[in-house]
Amino acid sequence: MRALPVGERALLVELSNGAEAQALHAELLRRRATGALRVREIVPAARTVLLDGLDEPARVGAELPGWRIPPLPARAETVLEIPVRYDGPDLADVAAHWGVPESEVARIHAAAEFRVAFCGFAPGFGYLTGLPQRYEVPRRATPRTAVPEGSVALAGPYTGVYPRTSPGGWQLIGSTDAVLWDHARVPAALLSPGVRVRFVPDFLPAPSRTAPESR
Repeated sequence: MRALPVGERALLVELSNGAEAQALHAELLRRRATGALRVREIVPAARTVLLDGLDEPARVGAELPGWRIPPLPARAETVLEIPVRYDGPDLADVAAHWGVPESEVARIHAAAEFRVAFCGFAPGFGYLTGLPQRYEVPRRATPRTAVPEGSVALAGPYTGVYPRTSPGGWQLIGSTDAVLWDHARVPAALLSPGVRVRFVPDFLPAPSRTAPESR
């Protein structure tokens, strides 16, 4: 863990991996909720957490390495369910990469419990972790100029849902009617860091007779 000063009242905390960043983010939220930490904003990213609006950033930065940061709980009390039609145009490519039938991509993905690690790219877009490392997939060699709103996609270790139509290079495995960003809703974003998510199949492709060869 390394805490770097940012301006006069902020710290950027660098962690070794995403799991450590998520655990620190949860601990920071807990300490702020109990009044043990006074900070205006806590912004997680892939392997960093930004603390903005600290009264004594130097003191907090010096104390952070000595904190006991518990691991994230295996499950949360509440899990957000997002219905998905597993009908994406890249389903066959993902199945081939995993070495499984197309129907198994949907079943594997729907069986996992995800957690929003951080948000970015577009308002309402969450980077969700939860699939085992062996199911990581590369981005498309040629990004699409327009990915439809509600597309459920994979890239590297992450799952994401496009909150609006936009360019993108992720592998599209399904779609949802869930509204990821709504200005009239409080909060506007359906997904926020730390939220647990399950994808519930609205539609599963028919089982394939044979599995494609793995790449």
